[in-house]
Amino acid sequence: METYTLIVLTLAATIRVAAPLLLAALAGMFSERSGVIDLGLEGKMLGAAFAAAAVSAVTGSAWAGLGAGIATAVALAGLIAFACVTMRGNQVVAAMAVNFIVAGLGPTLGLAWFGLGGQTPQLDAPGQRFTAIVWPWAERARETPLPGLLYAELLSGHNLIVYFAAALVPASAWVFYRTRFGLRLRAVGENPLAVDTAGISVVGLRYQAVVISGVLCGVAGTYLSIAASAGFVRDMTAGKGYLALAALIFGKWKPWPTLGACLLFAFTDALAARLQGVALPLVGAIPVQFILALPYVLTVLLLAGFVGKAEAPKAIGVPYAKEK
Repeated sequence: METYTLIVLTLAATIRVAAPLLLAALAGMFSERSGVIDLGLEGKMLGAAFAAAAVSAVTGSAWAGLGAGIATAVALAGLIAFACVTMRGNQVVAAMAVNFIVAGLGPTLGLAWFGLGGQTPQLDAPGQRFTAIVWPWAERARETPLPGLLYAELLSGHNLIVYFAAALVPASAWVFYRTRFGLRLRAVGENPLAVDTAGISVVGLRYQAVVISGVLCGVAGTYLSIAASAGFVRDMTAGKGYLALAALIFGKWKPWPTLGACLLFAFTDALAARLQGVALPLVGAIPVQFILALPYVLTVLLLAGFVGKAEAPKAIGVPYAKEK
């Protein structure tokens, strides 16, 4: 029974860890399907995390924090879109520049505003964070291991953003494959000249895709600081933007396979947390450094084995200049 409980708790932790990865990966999907490389996922998430925690600490409202997080990420996305789409600059350089700026600017503003070494105040007051939603009869169902514990831990007990991330997968699949906007978005990432010839604005579509990416990154960053945590700390994204990009590549720029990749990466992260302090036969205690590196090692191994089989949109990373 203890093993069963451990498995269920690890799976529940996997769902919570996967939420920001999934949001960021879907954000990158919208951007890259339109032909714009989204290496700025990390910076947009980190900027949103700081803005959400700072505004929530000042206003006492998690919803105000969410709005600030989304606004910040959209502003950063707009900056990337201007540099890459309008000015036709190098997409990798522009995105990495945003990542570096945000990585230094957030802690600097946190130190100047709150004087806490680059962090924001702890969000302990009611309403400052998105807390877990307990479904009806979940606590009573917990007493019955099967299937009660599954209901209480896997379905119940997550916050609103986790449920939003889960619902976003079928919604994104529907948008990409069942709507005119999705068809045009996929087309502009494959052959922007054909889209332009049909009288559709390539620049407009790419701006829309990058802004959508900013919105989703804003939600992902908000989750990190005022849902999964109780405030902002320096570099709290810890490479999750790059992991999300790896999941997107591993999922071949498709919503459902990307969900599977995010769950796989999240499972290794949740498993790593469970392995800390555990002693294995003939091995002893596993070094903490190895445990922390486990998700990233898996990412490298998977990409080394599968990235050659993933076919990116043909026009990705290529600035489009309208022919005269």
